[in-house]
Amino acid sequence: MNAQELQNFLADSPPSTVNLVIKKHFDALSDQEARYAHYISRAAFTGTRITLRQVSPESESIFDFVIELYKSCNGDWKSLQQKAGVSDEDLKYFLEYAVQFLGNCGNYKGFGDSKFVPRCGEKAFDALASVSPEANAQYKATKGGIFSNDNSGMMHLGYLDEGHMTTYYPDSHGITKADISGVSKFLEKIGLLVENTRLRKNADGSFDLLIASEVTKVPENGGDVGKETEFEIDSGSLQGKKLRLVYGDHSKEMGIITGYHKKAAENAANDNQRNMQLAYAKSFEEGSLEAFKDSQRYWIRDKGPMVESNIGFVETYRDPHGVRGEWEGFAATVNLERTRAFGALVDAAESMIPKLPWSKEFEKDEFLSPDFTSLEVLSFAGSGIPAGINIPNYDDIRQSEGFKNVSLGNVLSAKAPDEKIPFIAEEDLEIYQKYRDPAFEVQVGIHELLGHGTGKLLQETSPGTFNFDKSSPPISPITDKPITTYYKVGETWGSVFGSIASSYEECRAECVAMALSCDFEILKIFGFGDGTPDMDGEAGDVLYAAYLSMARAGIASLELWDPKSRKWGQAHSQARFSILKCFLESEDEFCRLDYKNEDLSDLTIKVDRSKITTAGRKAVEAYLQKLHIYKSTADVDAGTKYYNEMTEVEPVFWGEKIRNEVLRNKQPRKVFVQANTVLDEKTGKVSLVEYEPSLEGMIKSYAERNV
Repeated sequence: MNAQELQNFLADSPPSTVNLVIKKHFDALSDQEARYAHYISRAAFTGTRITLRQVSPESESIFDFVIELYKSCNGDWKSLQQKAGVSDEDLKYFLEYAVQFLGNCGNYKGFGDSKFVPRCGEKAFDALASVSPEANAQYKATKGGIFSNDNSGMMHLGYLDEGHMTTYYPDSHGITKADISGVSKFLEKIGLLVENTRLRKNADGSFDLLIASEVTKVPENGGDVGKETEFEIDSGSLQGKKLRLVYGDHSKEMGIITGYHKKAAENAANDNQRNMQLAYAKSFEEGSLEAFKDSQRYWIRDKGPMVESNIGFVETYRDPHGVRGEWEGFAATVNLERTRAFGALVDAAESMIPKLPWSKEFEKDEFLSPDFTSLEVLSFAGSGIPAGINIPNYDDIRQSEGFKNVSLGNVLSAKAPDEKIPFIAEEDLEIYQKYRDPAFEVQVGIHELLGHGTGKLLQETSPGTFNFDKSSPPISPITDKPITTYYKVGETWGSVFGSIASSYEECRAECVAMALSCDFEILKIFGFGDGTPDMDGEAGDVLYAAYLSMARAGIASLELWDPKSRKWGQAHSQARFSILKCFLESEDEFCRLDYKNEDLSDLTIKVDRSKITTAGRKAVEAYLQKLHIYKSTADVDAGTKYYNEMTEVEPVFWGEKIRNEVLRNKQPRKVFVQANTVLDEKTGKVSLVEYEPSLEGMIKSYAERNV
């Protein structure tokens, strides 16, 4: 990779380190609640090595290299610098790389899936490593993976047969996308879920499904598909190939995590929490995703807890096939004041759903009123922290039992110092800066509750049984004809739509947020206006900021599009780009790009405030309707074709001119420095250990977690 190309993959200098502020909320917990939070927090961060293994072959060794260097100098980086004989600049570049690595839990960006490399040369790392034999051993174990950039395809996560990096398919020479699909179809047929697995292709053409569990052989009472561990694939291109279930992936970590959940169960506030923690323990001990689904059922029933949490192999964004989950987990306290607004949004949900652009045949038979809380995060382990969450992701639970929404308040409010805001015109800056956070909170609330929380999958639930009238199918608003496609027995949204499912669903939820944020009754719930449509009042300011933010995010998302592979590296960014295209293609122009300079160095977004609730909403609803109906009816051909068109990046104007300007203006993503909890075994009291929001503070926080 030439020096100019490599510029786009250099670690941020400096990364933006900010505290995840929690002390006031943590101090309000009882001793029992604090212990409960502590054990869940420990369980979540104990899975750090699992996340690292899911990123790249070198990530775990890089982690150990950084921690061993910290231990060798007890955090006195100046003394290490003197022993190693490296310059101030080289030490700074090492620390910046280390902090970005820890913040992303690997050497590929958690938001973007592209590799980042240090700004200094290998000699500086060689010199630092030479000071400590333990650190040097870990450095050598990376096998050059920190700096390697000779293969541009390997700078992005993706399928191995397309030249990219993934460790969801480890030690699998020659494994193809078709192989992964073939195994997935067989596992779907026998009823085995795969979120907690990795897949290995052996030299003889057979496959091993590696199941994350403490046990290293099939559980005594059998796994999720009984005691059988060897299968022969009986159809498709892999017919006749052997498939083995191999228990004990990440066995050491799974055992420790299981123990923490049993301790959490002892400190639970109620039976739902206790049963949830014991179901987690069973899942992680035995590798059972059926037990994990039980944990999610108890989680849904645990209404309004003071300590909220979720943990496991949850989101499937980073698996190129979109079916295997990355390890993550969080423990958080509830912000009762902000939660009241979200509760009011839940109360208003049933009156809002009919305003969406589809008929009741394409909506759940009954809206299962969920818990919706505003949380202050104590701990969030994984490759990045979202602003909001809507889970569980299992359609059968969501459709018939419910789900939960959470908004992460101290993540939303965290601000980097001296943050620049490109692409917003000077005359819009004051409103944008004043109202972007409230606008984002409204957007996150609608996105999670009425975006991910709405919609019915039309399906054959068991042979010959349908959740819609098969003899008189619903009429598609797109074709004005009866629908002809639906989900067959055993099929899920993810299994049918595959690798585009995550981004497509994020786009659908974002469109719901953009459409319904035009409803002034919703803006009133969040404290803006009196519910009367008024674009000139404060509610109008919030709505204007929301549309400016989405359009700006659509431009900024091009950072995460790779011109060589012509692929998107991040689900939300792909979605936001398509929504910007939807804005720009509106019949009654309400959004445009404004610039005079040939190189687009003066590029800004222009949104006609007076047309947001008319032309803007109409354009978004037309896009949303298609996304929703294709999803609802399992019309994967039409849905995939349409979404690919909407996310296609024209290579010259967008892929080169605008993208170059985006890269020139790109801002470092925030790295959150999180507190630790320490339990005094004698007194049973948990104390909070906070760290400076600095490079040194971030590394110290991880070294003291001792994972």
